[in-house]
Amino acid sequence: MFLLRSFIYLLCLAGVASLIQLEGFELQQNALYSEETLTEHMQDILTFLSAILFFYASRISSKLKVASVLLAALTAMMFVREFDTYLDMYVFDGAWQTIVYSILACIFVYLIRKRGTIFSSIQAYTQTPSYGICLSGLVTLLAFSRIMGRGEFWHSIMGESYVRIVKNIMNNSH
Repeated sequence: MFLLRSFIYLLCLAGVASLIQLEGFELQQNALYSEETLTEHMQDILTFLSAILFFYASRISSKLKVASVLLAALTAMMFVREFDTYLDMYVFDGAWQTIVYSILACIFVYLIRKRGTIFSSIQAYTQTPSYGICLSGLVTLLAFSRIMGRGEFWHSIMGESYVRIVKNIMNNSH
């Protein structure tokens, strides 16, 4: 089972990398990796699916419920943040902040109600096979890509040769 799961993960990663690469090969210097690209849409879809899957996991496992709800909320907030352009354009400017703060308020109330089970649920989650993959993804997404996606970093290492697309590729490939 472990080998099959590993093979499936490998195929998924190869598929994502191939789609990012396809966009670069297809559009070449015109591939700006902005809001309206295959890479960005794929990122939105995967973030949304992650939120749904974590929420589903919270419904089917009582001992992982709190940890799954927290992860569902985190990925839902990430999705809303990634969708900010459309929310600002079609709802109102600052809509994403309102939605994220609403999710945070709901999670805060939820955690107060579940305060006796928070630690045990998180501890149970750390014992699952998916914990390492999830933690690796979160560290990559929340730490590494934020550091590597900063324009100041790319200006400092590229100097006069700075090209914004390099930063955009790095920032959108997480």
